[in-house]
Amino acid sequence: MSRFFSRSGTQVPSPVDLSRRTFLAGTLGGTALCLSGTASSAAIQIADLRGSMDASELGLVPNASDDQTALFQNAINRAVEKGRALFLPAGNYPVANLRFPSGTLIVGVPGRTRLIYQGGGGLLATAEGVSNVSLSGLTFDGANRSIGGHTEGLLHFVGVRELSLTDSSIVGSAQSGVVADRCSGRISGCIVTGAAEAAIRSNEATGLQITDNVIADCANGGIWVHRWKQGEDGTLVSGNRIERIGAKHGGTGQWGNGINVFRADGVVVSGNRIADCAFSAIRSNTGSNVQIIGNSCLRSGEVAIYSEFAFQGALISNNLIDGGTTGISIANFMDGGRLAVCSGNLIRNLSATGPYPPEVAGFGIGIAAEADTTITGNVIEGAPRFGLLLGWGPYMRNIVASQNVLRSCGTGIAVTVVDGAGLAVISNNVVQGSDKDAIVGYRWLDKATRELNNTQDWSHLSVMGNQVAA
Repeated sequence: MSRFFSRSGTQVPSPVDLSRRTFLAGTLGGTALCLSGTASSAAIQIADLRGSMDASELGLVPNASDDQTALFQNAINRAVEKGRALFLPAGNYPVANLRFPSGTLIVGVPGRTRLIYQGGGGLLATAEGVSNVSLSGLTFDGANRSIGGHTEGLLHFVGVRELSLTDSSIVGSAQSGVVADRCSGRISGCIVTGAAEAAIRSNEATGLQITDNVIADCANGGIWVHRWKQGEDGTLVSGNRIERIGAKHGGTGQWGNGINVFRADGVVVSGNRIADCAFSAIRSNTGSNVQIIGNSCLRSGEVAIYSEFAFQGALISNNLIDGGTTGISIANFMDGGRLAVCSGNLIRNLSATGPYPPEVAGFGIGIAAEADTTITGNVIEGAPRFGLLLGWGPYMRNIVASQNVLRSCGTGIAVTVVDGAGLAVISNNVVQGSDKDAIVGYRWLDKATRELNNTQDWSHLSVMGNQVAA
């Protein structure tokens, strides 16, 4: 390695070394190398002092036309053996079926260091049962080539403890972009586009954060947080921007969702911006203790936010929903779905036309809920069928709908009066400009009563203090 000498004879790094080291420190820590001794720069200084290995020094040549897999794997192994970071200069690296051992730390030039998949398995076949794998500033390009074997994503991690995939791009995957099975750590600041399945899929997470990513133009899903068997998961999904998610497999909501939680308990979905999904912006199926807070959900093809099937516990608050067939559905008491708080949401511009016949579910509803749920402080405008739909046939128990504003809806509030339905309190709501009725009873989707405001005609209902205006 070349050196320069000061006038005093002291050896100092050459400008080339300083450039590379400064870049590496900035990429790893978000700031330039600083010798101030502050806590924020300590980790950067340690990383720099232990040195990095330049891939070109190990024979790995950017923009080579032939497959670089063997050279790339050797460079990874050498860097890990020496406990150093591997720096990849800008350029294209044709590779496939790489394996990352424990302690892998690879840093590239964001947007300019590209690992291009050559086919025959996966770009990263697996990183399995290892720890402390860190990848930053890289572009993983699947080139839409077939991914074979048991690899289900362009990047497929299994049982990785403290995975760190940051500031990278994953493009053109013929399956999912990133698959993380039983992993902890974070996937953050990445761009995932053009995946033929989901952008990011987590299974059985052991402490994972999926944050601040940009996801677009994926064929079947945005972010999936799944478990093979229902249980505590605790994944944090926040600050992501998700757009244009398709449902190439069709169905009635299994695919085509911006964020999909399935059998995973304790998941927090917050502060995401989700637009133009074929089905739901956020769909939680059999996910207990889920928190869906402060998200922006635009132009959903079906229900914007769903908490459904065998869940117990959902907090759905302070979300903005503009567009969709239903704003929020808290459903399936028949299957055990119950126990929710739905508050402070703003819902508008809903449609009665959805991706399948409306008699299957009934579209054009602001908020629908069935059991052990409070619906308070929401503002709903432009729900063509119902502002609120309380209960479904006999499936209603302990519903409170209070202090909501329902404007320009077909019917302000529809509540079930089917025999066997449980208790509901409807109080202190404002219903203005309904096309049909303000507050009425329904049997399934058929109107069954006159106006219920301030009456006590049904023993399971308490209707009081509501204000109705033309």
